[in-house]
Amino acid sequence: MTHSRAQRLALTLYAYAFLDDCVLLYPVYALLFTDTGLSVGQISSLFALWSATGVLLEVPSGAWADAVSRRLLLWLGPLLTAAGFTLWVLHPAYWSFALGFVLWGTRGALASGALEALIHDELDRLGAADRYPRLMGRARAAGLLGVMTATALAGPVLRAGGYPAVGAASVLACLLTTAVATGFPEHRHTAAGPSEGWSAILRSGLATVRANRRVRAAVLLVPAVSAIWGALDEYTPLLVRETGVPEVSVPFFLLLIWAGATAGGLLTGPCARLGSRGLATVLAAGALALSTGALARAPAGLPLIALSFGAFQLATVLADARLQRRLDDTTRATVTSLAGLGTDLTTIAVYGTYAALTTQSSHAVTFAALAAPYLLTSALLLRGQAPAATTAGSRVRR
Repeated sequence: MTHSRAQRLALTLYAYAFLDDCVLLYPVYALLFTDTGLSVGQISSLFALWSATGVLLEVPSGAWADAVSRRLLLWLGPLLTAAGFTLWVLHPAYWSFALGFVLWGTRGALASGALEALIHDELDRLGAADRYPRLMGRARAAGLLGVMTATALAGPVLRAGGYPAVGAASVLACLLTTAVATGFPEHRHTAAGPSEGWSAILRSGLATVRANRRVRAAVLLVPAVSAIWGALDEYTPLLVRETGVPEVSVPFFLLLIWAGATAGGLLTGPCARLGSRGLATVLAAGALALSTGALARAPAGLPLIALSFGAFQLATVLADARLQRRLDDTTRATVTSLAGLGTDLTTIAVYGTYAALTTQSSHAVTFAALAAPYLLTSALLLRGQAPAATTAGSRVRR
């Protein structure tokens, strides 16, 4: 019975992850903005609004998930995104795009922390907490498959029905994600009052991070591992094009890189018991592959980029799993959201750093330079001074 319940939970998680990223608007929304007449500055301001929304709501939404219901946030979020996408295609204008990004940013904040906490606690209730890294790694792989599916379908659907058809398919994906999310089990006891419980849990989560060095270290490790490669993912088309491949071939090489990240997610099961030394080795290997592949300045180096993204995907899930092992049920989503906030802020910093570096050097050199922090994190792990330097006990979108 326990095995069948864990299997149902896993299948629900994989379906949720796939549908959540199988949104046909993702590959073409920049085209929609441009075709509507937005300038580059206006588009950039939309991205800034999107990021700011997530940063502001990340931690409060985590505390809300702990105080009320994690499943509630997981099915409510996609409905907000569906409303935003509907606005985009029915009333394409700057104001509707801005409102849509606020809704999208809110949706991301609602899921961040809530999903990890729900999955870990349900597995723990079934006596299967050791399966958490494998499930979350496979869920990340399912999400990447959703991205690749959406990328493959977006062009044909756009040609057949224009942006309304792409928008309708995207809204359908959001509604299906909501439907799947209602199937998540949730057996934990929530706080008696949402308002009082929310503020108390938020204070408790912050106090835990301040007082517990091991929890604080694990919180810091998550952005240290996940933010840089997560930001570099946005620039991989530019790196690929810089190697000299024809424009029409760029998507095929991007598919190779995504396949590498997918493989990294699938490896989390066999690698779930890696300690600090093993995690440090993964990070160092990923950094060397990233810098070597980028500095090759040729298509032959791109498989190394794929290998590095696989290593970083693996390390991201392992860092999250390490954090989850150090938390308790009452503030799990809150503290996980603190790690998510750190990731968001670090990612924004990487965007700024990337822009500054590329004013003086190529994309290849910039990619190689941004591999250096991973070597530093690896060295700190080996010295026992890094975030989450020791393991205890029996897990991070594209």
